[in-house]
Parts: sequence; structure tokens; C-alpha cells
Amino acid sequence: MAAVLLALCGLVARSDCFAGQKVIGVSLLTRQNEFYHQLESGMQIEAGKRGYQLMATAGEYNPSMQAGQLNDFIANKVDAILVAACDSKAIGGSIAAANKANIPVFTVDIANLSPQGKVISHITSDNKEGGRQCALLMAKALNGKGTVVIINHPGVTSVLDRVGGFREVMTKYPDIRIIADVPAWGQRDLATSIMEDILLKLPDVSGVFCINDDCAMGALAATEAAKKKVVIIGYDATDEAKKAIAKGRIYGDAIQYPSKIGSLAIETISNYLAGRKVPPVVLVPVGTWIKDSR
Repeated sequence: MAAVLLALCGLVARSDCFAGQKVIGVSLLTRQNEFYHQLESGMQIEAGKRGYQLMATAGEYNPSMQAGQLNDFIANKVDAILVAACDSKAIGGSIAAANKANIPVFTVDIANLSPQGKVISHITSDNKEGGRQCALLMAKALNGKGTVVIINHPGVTSVLDRVGGFREVMTKYPDIRIIADVPAWGQRDLATSIMEDILLKLPDVSGVFCINDDCAMGALAATEAAKKKVVIIGYDATDEAKKAIAKGRIYGDAIQYPSKIGSLAIETISNYLAGRKVPPVVLVPVGTWIKDSR
């Protein structure tokens, strides 16, 4: 029923659909990823507690599509916008347009890096620390020696922080060399293809750091097909990845808490709309998940 209502709201004025209710326009990076499923679930649960309605969409990695979604939110005069940017720089123009319309903008998971646009608060995992923890897992798995590749997703702040934290710690292990850094844009099929190429060009690679679990599972498919033993470190600790870790197919992951992030995002918006001061950044701690984790 809620999905039908939201679809109808795209055809009529916002006030006709949600009279008397606060409405938050949400544009996620994607809905094709377990992290974002859980993030949206956390948002919906918290919004329900507060009597808010979410107009929830996803840009599906397409900055132009996401810009159109934010334009729709502005046209519908939502009370606030919450966005996980498809591109941390391209999103600036849409945020500036919302500012001009006096609609407060918040970011979740992926921040705005554009000089345009004012964001009230950014709610995210402590991704820099998550990257550091992934590097420590890699160093332990390789016994401090080997060659590593990164399967990356440049252009989004959460991943920039992860890779930055990973590289920071790797400098403390001179016998571990990062020999390649290749983008797969967070997508499993691309990660599989990229890992296949890496194994052909760099057959002695020891480890791979994947910036999310879709990439980790893609890399795993390639290494297993090639019958190569490569240490894989992922990020998110999705249920699928946890099962692979339990079987020793993936060494370990940084674990995020997306439902909590979603809940805190709605709580932060609620506090702001109620006139309370909110912090510019809300960091949610991360942990690690390895074979004996429970």
C-alpha cells in the first residue's frame, strides 16, 4: 500500500498525499545492495515511529537520474532531503538547488565533495577506521608479506575514506606492496571481470582489498574459477559474505551497521526540524568480522 501511495505522489502535489505529515525525500546510491536494503529499512522504521513519510528512490549509480529525483523532491516541496550521492562532486548542483528552495539537505553514507551546496549533517560509518581495520586483517592474513590489489569505487567519499585508511596502515608494512588499484564501481560482475584480468596479468598476487561485499564476492568467483588462493578482505559483512567467511573462502570484513545509520539519519533530521542543533558529522563505529566471529 505504501509503495502505491508513493507512486501516486509522483503524479499529484505533495500536499494532496501527505497533508499534515512531514515528508522526507530520500535518494540512495542503489537498491541493488544489501547494505542499502538495511539502511532503508532503518530509515523506514524510525520514520514510522515519528509519523514521517519517506519518498524513497535510488539513483542506481547514475548521477543524472539522481539529479532528476532531487528535482522532483524540490518540486514536491518536501520538508527535508536525504541523499547518498552517486557522485560526491556531481551532487553539489542539486543540493544548491534545494538550498535555494529552503529545503534542508542531509547526506548519508556518501558525502558531498562539491564546493556547491550546503549540507546540514552527514551520517555515516567511520569508514577511515574501517579501512584501517581491513588493512590490519590483510597484514595478519599475509603474515606481513605479499602483494595486494585494491578493487575500488572512486568518486564517493565513503570509499575514499576506506581506501585512505587501508593505505595509511599498509605503509607500516614495507614487505606488503600495493601493486594495482582498479575501479569496479561497487558492482559484482565488474569485480569478477577485473579480478580475472588481474589474475592473468599479476598471477602471483597475494591479496585483494574490496571496498564492498559485492566486489568481494565477485573477486571470490574469479579466484575460485581460476583455482587461485588469494586472501580476500571485504567491507560490509553482509549475510552472504559472512557465510563465505565462515567457510574460509573470504578471510574477513569490516562490518557496518546500516540499519543504525538509517535510524540515526532520520533522528538527526527530526532533531533539526524540531529546532535542535545537530552535529555536522555523525560517525557510526565499525567492527571486523572473521571466521570465529559471532
